Amino acid sequence: MSSREDILALLRQEEGFLSGQELSRHLKLTRAAVWKAVDALRREGYKIEARTGLGYRLSAVPDALTEAEIRNFLGKTTVVGRELFCFDKLDSTNNRAKTLAQSGAPEGAVVIADSQTAGRGRMDRSFQSPKGQGIYLSVLLRPRMAPDCLPPVTALAGVAVCAAVERLCGIRPGLKWPNDPVLNGRKLCGILTEASLEAESGRLQSMVVGIGINVSQEPEDFSLEVREIATSLLQALGRPVSRPQLAAALLEELDGAYAALLSGNLAVYLEAYRRDCVNLGKTVQLLPFGGGSGETAQAVDIDEEFSLIVRGSDGRKRAVRSGEVSVRGLWGYSE
Repeated sequence: MSSREDILALLRQEEGFLSGQELSRHLKLTRAAVWKAVDALRREGYKIEARTGLGYRLSAVPDALTEAEIRNFLGKTTVVGRELFCFDKLDSTNNRAKTLAQSGAPEGAVVIADSQTAGRGRMDRSFQSPKGQGIYLSVLLRPRMAPDCLPPVTALAGVAVCAAVERLCGIRPGLKWPNDPVLNGRKLCGILTEASLEAESGRLQSMVVGIGINVSQEPEDFSLEVREIATSLLQALGRPVSRPQLAAALLEELDGAYAALLSGNLAVYLEAYRRDCVNLGKTVQLLPFGGGSGETAQAVDIDEEFSLIVRGSDGRKRAVRSGEVSVRGLWGYSE
């Protein structure tokens, strides 16, 4: 760790003041080096009091998506979060994660950005990613599984988002099939999973799961076309939510979901998805990709591959996959 990180770690552990002399002795730094590190932390948004004869005390931390802040809340994980790559701004965390995958980054590496200039969702739709107001991250995975075993991944990520939000905020979002956590009928989060396959064999090389959560946006922070269908945790709760704490909770939940995928034991996640899915029991429109007329149907269940079971106007049931159709409610975004 750097001297700045060492000093921050010591200040976190101390409820009162730590003298500059004690910091110097413990870290084998000069008093001038201690002062420079403290000054650097202040510029990063940490509030550090300094009192003559007492030393330094950490009084407040920034709501920053930095490795130091996220790891302060992050418990032990098996795969997800082995390495954190944190950026102030990226075009897309998915793009950066795919670049890291090509350069040999380890499985479980996470790319996190404070803002995105070209965030996107399914069907290349834009995902608004303003600075300092959301969590935008992508996880690099390398499961040794056949591509046809991977359809549940996005659904598992959705359940992980719901669990992390519930754990930290005390409210549980619903899930609009296939991949949108929602609150009060509006979109809270977007999830985009992208896979890289070997051309000759069709073998999975890597997978990137991208997640964007709206945390502190006010209605005016969304564009006019998005404002009517999007919400944030701040709007739903009426109070701020710590982004690094929520990011850490999300990484822990994703780690558990990935372990379930690898073991093939998805029963708990399937039960949670069925419970959270806001489409079940509702009338939906099935809109085929590539154009064509839509079809009205009743959403009745989620099968073991996390496909949506619908009953058509002829009374017959069938499963539809997320790669085949888009589902839209007839009365609002998630109904």
